[in-house]
Amino acid sequence: MNFLYWLGWLSFRAAFATFFRWRVYGTGNVPQTGPVILAANHASYLDPPLVGAGLTRPIHYLARRSLFRFPLIGPLLRKWKAVPLDRDGGGSQGMKVILERLRAGGGIVLFPEGTRSHDGRLQSPEAGIGFVVAKSEAPVVPVRVFGTFEAFGRQHKVPRPRQVAVVYGEPMRFEKLRARAATCDKARLREIYREIAGEIMTAIARLEQGEYRK
Repeated sequence: MNFLYWLGWLSFRAAFATFFRWRVYGTGNVPQTGPVILAANHASYLDPPLVGAGLTRPIHYLARRSLFRFPLIGPLLRKWKAVPLDRDGGGSQGMKVILERLRAGGGIVLFPEGTRSHDGRLQSPEAGIGFVVAKSEAPVVPVRVFGTFEAFGRQHKVPRPRQVAVVYGEPMRFEKLRARAATCDKARLREIYREIAGEIMTAIARLEQGEYRK
C-alpha cells in the first residue's frame, strides 16, 4: 500500500469499527497475492470501502471519470489507482483498464448488479461482469455486505449508526465457461457472459452473515 491508500484504509477501518460496529467474515477466502475479482452486492456508497477495508491487501476501485477532474478528489483517486469509468459504468476503455489491472496481479471490486439497490434486496446481475471474468484468469470471490442499506442507502442523506458486516465466500474459477468462451460464436458468447453473471449472483445470495469467522 502507498501512504495515501494506507491512510484511507486505516481511516475506513476505524470508522467501520466505531460508528458501524462492523463484522468481517471469511477473509481467508481471499488470495493475499495475485489477481482476484471481488464480486459484491451493492446497496450503498459504503460498500466499496467496506469490501476493501476488510482485507490487508490493496484493492482497485471503480470511480466515475468525471470525479478525476476535481482538484482534491482526482489526485486522491489516482493515488488509490482507481479505475475511471464513463457515467454509464461501462465503455471499452474502462473494461480494458480493469483487465490490465487484473493481468498485472491486482485485486478489484466489481458489482454485478451495476448500481445500488433501491430497496436493499439483491438485484439481477448485468452481463458486464461475465465479460470481465471470461476475458481474465482471475478467481472470483463472491462477497455479500449486510446492513449498508440501513446505514446509508438511497433513502438517507447522511450515514446512520447501524451495524454492517461483510462476508467473503469461497473463490470461483469458471474454467469450463472460460474455455467455451474462447472458441464459441458471438451469440453463445453473450449467453456465457449472462451465465457467469448469474452464477456469481447466486453465490452472493447464498452467503449468510456468521457463516464464516474472521
